[in-house]
Amino acid sequence: MKKYTTFKLQYLIMGVAFLAVFLTSLVSIWSGYRMNEKTLTENTLETNRVYAEKLASSANDYLEETFKLLDVNATEMSAYMDDSKRLELKADLLRRGSTAFNSIIVINTKGKIVATSPQSLNLKGIKVTSEASKQALQERKPMISKPYKTTTSGREIIFISTPIYDANNRFLGVLGGTIYLKENNVLNQLLGKHPYEDGSYVYVVDANGQIIYHEDKTRIGDNVLKNNVVQKVLTTDSETGAERVVNTKNTDMLVGYAKMEISGWGVIAQRPTELALAPAGEMVNHMMLVGLPLLLLALVIVIMLARKIAKPLQELADITVVDRDEADAAQKNFQSVTAWYYEAIQLKQSLMSSFSHLHNQVHFFRDQSATDALTGLTNRRTIDELMNSWHIEQRMYSLILIDIDKFKSINDNYGHGVGDEVLQFLARKMENVARSEDVCCRYGGEEFVILLPNTPSDIAMTMAELLRQDVESTAAPHAIQMTLSAGVATFPVDAHHPKQLLEKADDALYYAKEHGRNQVILAK
Repeated sequence: MKKYTTFKLQYLIMGVAFLAVFLTSLVSIWSGYRMNEKTLTENTLETNRVYAEKLASSANDYLEETFKLLDVNATEMSAYMDDSKRLELKADLLRRGSTAFNSIIVINTKGKIVATSPQSLNLKGIKVTSEASKQALQERKPMISKPYKTTTSGREIIFISTPIYDANNRFLGVLGGTIYLKENNVLNQLLGKHPYEDGSYVYVVDANGQIIYHEDKTRIGDNVLKNNVVQKVLTTDSETGAERVVNTKNTDMLVGYAKMEISGWGVIAQRPTELALAPAGEMVNHMMLVGLPLLLLALVIVIMLARKIAKPLQELADITVVDRDEADAAQKNFQSVTAWYYEAIQLKQSLMSSFSHLHNQVHFFRDQSATDALTGLTNRRTIDELMNSWHIEQRMYSLILIDIDKFKSINDNYGHGVGDEVLQFLARKMENVARSEDVCCRYGGEEFVILLPNTPSDIAMTMAELLRQDVESTAAPHAIQMTLSAGVATFPVDAHHPKQLLEKADDALYYAKEHGRNQVILAK
């Protein structure tokens, strides 16, 4: 019976200890995986949203310039609409002097093509039959057509046109340029391939959900209106957004989208979810490789301590029944068992030591999930949580929203590796200016945030200006001369909610960008 009791207690301790270590490890690994998965998802969505927004903005600006270019040439052509040779010469100059179009055509009021560039199209003298050309003649205003296939060459094209008026505002015809969707065109130059070779890619849809640009040219012309993201970017008021969806090819994607104001087109940047979350699986493997030997070591220690625990407990059982004459000896025996409590403490400390390492791993990965991997600053998720906490506490604080001026040109001219060094350079400058209680954050892309608790706007403006001057006066990596623009807003003076405060700071930053850059603007 004594042997049974001893073994039962020993194995019970071993079983409980094993279960505790196993469950703690399992929970630690699972929670670390879930947090990392969430962070990767949020970061990928935000990265794709920002990238789609920037591409949409660039393409929108380009279309504005294209319409201006057409309008200027239409005004010049109005003086010699009856001179086909001069018209063709002007059309050639327009096509060769700009990368906007694959071909140029001039149509008179009767719908007859009077000039083309290149002339090899052999369209001169032909009456237009496409709905796009007819609509341009009928509506007599700048237009971007729906994608359509030409009857002469069978090309998939988009027709961008502007009316031609003479000095007396008399309608003379239409000047238009075509974009060959499945050949090299301006969209290839504007959008190109996604800069991160990680499975991410970009495509553009027209207002009807038809793909007009895709890295895979075989997809051009496909209608993807059934895609939830395509529906949102084309039908909702929001011009930008991000979400996780299953696309028309049944692939789980992390998608960012933005709408082009002039054309009504939608720009979608996406990455397969499986590829985006792959680092989370690698993290689990790393935790298991690091933790398994330590877990095995902890179990060996538990077995040894279980035997030591069983021995003094058995000795205690042996002395529970004693004769009266043996009282003194029993008392001494009880005192000798006092070491049992000490060893129990040692067991607890040993187990806590084992658990401590595992918990430290969890805290490490939690810190990683709250830190931007490139710059070492806190990430957007941490900033959002902190601002929400201060909002609940109604604590006064100021926010500096920072953006590197013309960062895209740095990436374009020097490469993304140098661009990353520039981001790290700015991060260190921010930390140098910030006080111990301030929080520096990479908010996304080239946007950064500094939170200044219990700080009024005038001090925040002073710190932001010090940072701006420091960056302007110091050569960035590779001797790049860079500047930054910043917007400053204070809670609750400028806004009563974190989202509103960010919008106020963003408005101030936008004003700084629009009025010369390299300046700090206080929110109004």
